[in-house]
Amino acid sequence: MTPAARVQTSIELLDTIIEAARAKGAPADRILAEWFRNNRFAGSKDRRAIRELVYSAIRACGPVPKNGRAAMLRLSETDESIAPLFDGSNYGPAAIADGEEAAEAGVAPAWLAAKLAASDIEGAEAEALLDRAPLDLRVNTLKAERAMLTLPVEVEHTAAPHGLRLEAGTQVEQWTEWREGKIEVQDTGSQLACLAVNAQPGETIVDLCAGGGGKTLALAAAMDNLGRLIASDTDRGRLSRLAPRAERAGASIIETRLLDPKREFEALADLEGQADAVMVDAPCSGTGTWRRNPEARWRLDEAELARLTTLQAELLDLAARLVKPGGRIIYVTCSLLDEEGAGQFSAFLDRVNIFQAQDFSLPAGHKRGNGMRLTPYHDGTDGFFIACAARP
Repeated sequence: MTPAARVQTSIELLDTIIEAARAKGAPADRILAEWFRNNRFAGSKDRRAIRELVYSAIRACGPVPKNGRAAMLRLSETDESIAPLFDGSNYGPAAIADGEEAAEAGVAPAWLAAKLAASDIEGAEAEALLDRAPLDLRVNTLKAERAMLTLPVEVEHTAAPHGLRLEAGTQVEQWTEWREGKIEVQDTGSQLACLAVNAQPGETIVDLCAGGGGKTLALAAAMDNLGRLIASDTDRGRLSRLAPRAERAGASIIETRLLDPKREFEALADLEGQADAVMVDAPCSGTGTWRRNPEARWRLDEAELARLTTLQAELLDLAARLVKPGGRIIYVTCSLLDEEGAGQFSAFLDRVNIFQAQDFSLPAGHKRGNGMRLTPYHDGTDGFFIACAARP
């Protein structure tokens, strides 16, 4: 493909991504993967270039662009190599017309940028949300030790006790160490959230919103495969991916439970008042993960945010029913909005006043309300709010 053809293809893919974002359809990575699968004529260099153009254009825009061409024009204002490729050539984009407007720059749509600023995420702190994320690994202590592990590429240690960092895009799934379950892909912030659980061998721990089980696997390793670890979720597809991951990791204590939305307690009733710890890794806006999913800024609206905050409160109340006296709730959200983090947790403590905020320390992050906050700018991790509530 010519450079101009790559730009035109990227514009067409951006059109699809923008439409999908408005309609809450497929995410950008899935749209790209499908296009690459159906267009084998695009070689590896073409695919890399198109992916880079698409994601750079997404990061360059704040509000949802009018179309893919406007998004690419916005990118051309910061990358001088792109404008000359609007040359009207075969398979290339039409020439730029006089007065043709580019999409608007910014960190996010105006309403969302204002909410971030109200949560003290603005300026360089906000701009860092659109940087490119590195690839972080967790050494699985059921099978290996960080100090003794040798990998095919140079790595650096992260703030997490078992964390490693390497270049984004490294194909770790091809490594023997990954196939043997010695390493797992997991952001350092996510690893630190698991560290806050302080999971101990022999405990009964519930991972209430386990998803695909990345944090569940970290908890199993911390428990040294001793005790009970219940991974629950309402998403059958995501939860089904945990079993093969657990087998590869040698995590043998994990039980999975599929929950019915709005009837979650029914599947967990036998655990009422029995859990030493419940981790509530709540569904959220994902503002802390924009480095990996920049088009997520375009999918969120105020109605969806209201739905998410209501769900978070319901999950915290459910967790409170499962914790035994002397137990604890660990609330985690990959959002940097206070209404999903410090404000949500404070409201829970006011509402369910038998619980008390519990201090804890992490090797990164800073205090936010009754918990801790990690940000890409300060900590080099995804953005997280983490808090702990203890039942006396």
